[in-house]
Amino acid sequence: MTLRFSHVPFALFLGWVAILFTGCTINRDIMFKTGDDFDFSPLVELESSGYKIAPNDMLSFQLFSNKGQRLNQMTAGGTGAGNGANNQQMMNMNQQNGRAYLVKPDGLVELPELGDIRLEGLTIEEAELLLEEAYSSFYNDPFVILRVQNNRVYIFPGEAGRASVVTLQNMNTTLLEVLAMSGGMGSRANASKVKLIRQTEKGNEVYKMDLSTIEGLDAANTVVQAYDIIYVEPLPMLARETTESLTPITSLISTLTFFYAFIVNPN
Repeated sequence: MTLRFSHVPFALFLGWVAILFTGCTINRDIMFKTGDDFDFSPLVELESSGYKIAPNDMLSFQLFSNKGQRLNQMTAGGTGAGNGANNQQMMNMNQQNGRAYLVKPDGLVELPELGDIRLEGLTIEEAELLLEEAYSSFYNDPFVILRVQNNRVYIFPGEAGRASVVTLQNMNTTLLEVLAMSGGMGSRANASKVKLIRQTEKGNEVYKMDLSTIEGLDAANTVVQAYDIIYVEPLPMLARETTESLTPITSLISTLTFFYAFIVNPN
């Protein structure tokens, strides 16, 4: 008994093609998609309340007595007078400014003389006041300077291969500044679709901005916070991406067509 391959339903062939089409997607590089009915957080609420210290932050720390009198003297080029032992001790601590103090997973930071102290959840100003109060047991009118060294934001400027991580050098860096530091928007960027994603106590808040017109300047001057994600949606490249997606399917169709013709007409 001879198997008649000519009777094999051609629908089977089309079924394979349909399966492949379901795996074909356009604009695969677009991230953080939101539907038409997505509820964006109001821009009017996008006010910086001050970054709060979090686990894994790296803190630089400086301490001065007499409300920073010695800091002023050093800035002015003088040496000043005072308690020599205390001054030398603080100088030793401040010379370790290159050393970062880790906020441990439990929110505690181990600092000289104090040992472990909880700074998690405090703004920089609140932490400085807390440390000044704690060091008042050791020094007269202590003055503390605290900085987070590893604050950063993540930039996706609307073009593949150009994402970057920008370290925040000051606490008042704007969205426009970090975009400029990352090289500006990419050639495929859609400036009317910029998303800022921020971690809050309520979860991730998503803000939508239109920077394509001068009216978007207010939004561009928003002060960013550590670990913000700034995502500029890329413009679709339908012609190229459709061609790239269809190329393997076209190749497969040609191959299957050849084998089908060979099976049906072996001679």
